[in-house]
Amino acid sequence: MAGRDEATLTDLTLLGNQNTKYLYEYNPAILEAVDNMHVERDFFVKFNCPEFTSLCPMTGQPDFATMYISFVPDKKLVESKSLKLYLFSFRNHGDFHEDCVNIIMNDLIKLIEPRYIEVWGKFTPRGGLSIDPYCNYGIPGTKYENMAEHRLMNHDMYPEKIDNR
Repeated sequence: MAGRDEATLTDLTLLGNQNTKYLYEYNPAILEAVDNMHVERDFFVKFNCPEFTSLCPMTGQPDFATMYISFVPDKKLVESKSLKLYLFSFRNHGDFHEDCVNIIMNDLIKLIEPRYIEVWGKFTPRGGLSIDPYCNYGIPGTKYENMAEHRLMNHDMYPEKIDNR
């Protein structure tokens, strides 16, 4: 992590901690951020999370998904270990698929205030039906708002090779 400000790294409580505690209830407070050392340019950060689980709020049955989180950072980045533990905290959380992706996006917007962000959940089928909710956000009044509108209208235009279900 050459070039990172030591003060930024000393604020982290999870990275490098050998006594990781896994939370089994939804907890956005576990999320941590680090400074973006490249604020002068746009770039995407993409997390692929193939082991996301939550619970159906009606039946209590487990729901499994690959969660795709992509964003163009501004001043902050989400620290990856905190994101992993945060996503794990959904394990016993009961919410519909559409709610999960929107909650994740809202929590990340609150934490890092990205220029642009999208969250796409690809849930495995239950009862012969899969649900793949997608949400996104761009800073209002900027090119990122236009980007969000364009990507929302075009995000699922091409046939998908389904290999995770």
